[in-house]
Amino acid sequence: MPRPRKIIVPKYLSDDQVASLEGKWIDESYMKHPVIDYNCDVYYIDDNGNEVLLLKFRKNSFTNQLLRTGWKSYKDLAKPSRGRGASAGPIDTTSIYWKKRNIVNTNKWSTGYLTPTGNKMKDDLMDLTIIQLQDKIKDLNIKVNDIDINYKDSLIYLIIKKQNGFSKMKVNNQVASNPIGYYEATKNFADLPCRLTHFTRTNYQKYKEGLPFIQQINNMFSKLIPDSYNKQLERANQKPHLKIPGTCFSTITINRNFRTALHKDAGDFKGGFGNLTVIERGKYHGGYTILPQFGVAVDVRSGDFLAMDVHQWHSNTPIIETKEDRLYNEKLDPVYNDNPEVGTVGLDKKYTRLTFVCYLREKISNCPNQIDKRYLEASDHKKIV
Repeated sequence: MPRPRKIIVPKYLSDDQVASLEGKWIDESYMKHPVIDYNCDVYYIDDNGNEVLLLKFRKNSFTNQLLRTGWKSYKDLAKPSRGRGASAGPIDTTSIYWKKRNIVNTNKWSTGYLTPTGNKMKDDLMDLTIIQLQDKIKDLNIKVNDIDINYKDSLIYLIIKKQNGFSKMKVNNQVASNPIGYYEATKNFADLPCRLTHFTRTNYQKYKEGLPFIQQINNMFSKLIPDSYNKQLERANQKPHLKIPGTCFSTITINRNFRTALHKDAGDFKGGFGNLTVIERGKYHGGYTILPQFGVAVDVRSGDFLAMDVHQWHSNTPIIETKEDRLYNEKLDPVYNDNPEVGTVGLDKKYTRLTFVCYLREKISNCPNQIDKRYLEASDHKKIV
């Protein structure tokens, strides 16, 4: 393996400047250095003038056999999600997914929407005159300002909101992204205990068969950043029943054709590092992992390994198919049965870019030592909770 090059970079954007870009798309104009596509260690100068490790990148870190194992085991596990927060980018009201829905209270990367009951209310209310709607506003004792009182659409949505026709939760753009492995107790939509995630339990055999691939990610982390690795391993060993075998990880997020907007990773062990690799099929350009505050971007391709400080702001540049890429990809045999009309971002493409992000959940250490075995073993497709 060629000797890695060392790069030292300053902060090109202040902390406030880069934070103001959260949830926005970042392109190659933020790059102050040529794209990193070679073995490289990058350090930045902190506010006290110290060199701090930002990332380590190594090319061709996996055998073809391990890549085939990872592909066969995990290619189908990046399931659609509407819960990826800022990383899913600004709500795209023109997208196939959102054009089919009536969205409300949209703000940056999150939005509410009309429930089926709310949609029915809207259809019924559209038949009323503005005078009838104003009377209904009075009957329901809804407060309305002097501007909205004269607009039919505004009155309709005020009535629907009053009658509980809005969704109770806000969601993000739908992307193909899903965690496998272990998770701490959560109360987002239901009270869930510490557990193997649902898609891990229902695809348990595939999960186990792919472990040699995940263990190589662990080996690269151990080799390149031993101090952080040992810290994370010590923490992970506090709950060995919630640790992916042969690793210091609890969890792996698998993304498919998911260009992330600017975000910081949340919920992972603060003393560790993010560990990322890619398996790809077909041809594309771009999709660089970019850290705009430091002006650097890395071209992580199939079989490469990237360890990076995921608590710094990061994103992906646009993923592009050239004309030649598209002609090549059109000739590929299909391996997925996606319906593009669903509108999950990126799944209309013929190429595949699977990214694997391996980490230790910060709060997994709060889990009990004894957990109902139903939550830690293979199961059918029925949700336990």
